[in-house]
Amino acid sequence: MTDVRGELLQHIKDKAVVHGKVTLSSGIEADWYIDLRRITLDGAAAPLVGRIMLDLTAELEFDAVGGLTLGADPIADAMLHTAAARGRALDAFVVRKAAKQHGMQRRIEGPDIKGRRVLIVEDTSTTGGSPLAAVEAAREAGAEVVAVATIVDRATGAAEKITEGAGVPYLFAYSQADLGL
Repeated sequence: MTDVRGELLQHIKDKAVVHGKVTLSSGIEADWYIDLRRITLDGAAAPLVGRIMLDLTAELEFDAVGGLTLGADPIADAMLHTAAARGRALDAFVVRKAAKQHGMQRRIEGPDIKGRRVLIVEDTSTTGGSPLAAVEAAREAGAEVVAVATIVDRATGAAEKITEGAGVPYLFAYSQADLGL
């Protein structure tokens, strides 16, 4: 049996960590960036993401997973497929940044989450803004948010904002220390 956690960590280090000045979505300037779409959309790494994130949240009870598009979409998809392979039914949903102005004018796409227990996911969290927006949207849609889970935590305040601001547990698979940053 392989060390799935170590294998995914190596993928992240090799493919997703970018060194150099960058401005994050939070507006914070950093000397490095973690582009986890290089992992969550990678044919070899994405299945590992599903396994790691399901294992990370194994103690939680939820039947749908999603978050703010674009970071959360491939994670939710990987978790949905991994859950199915394990014999577990799990739906995924997408939270738009704003409701569509045409068609059904929905902010959340996918199966209805009203009255359901949901997990909010994110690829990497800096300030927690994206998962907090997804928590708010899910609650407005009538869902019970059980937690927020992210692949990598940048250790810059997201945990506190989510646990205190949204009142839900915050879980992460890897810290910036795990990445040697």
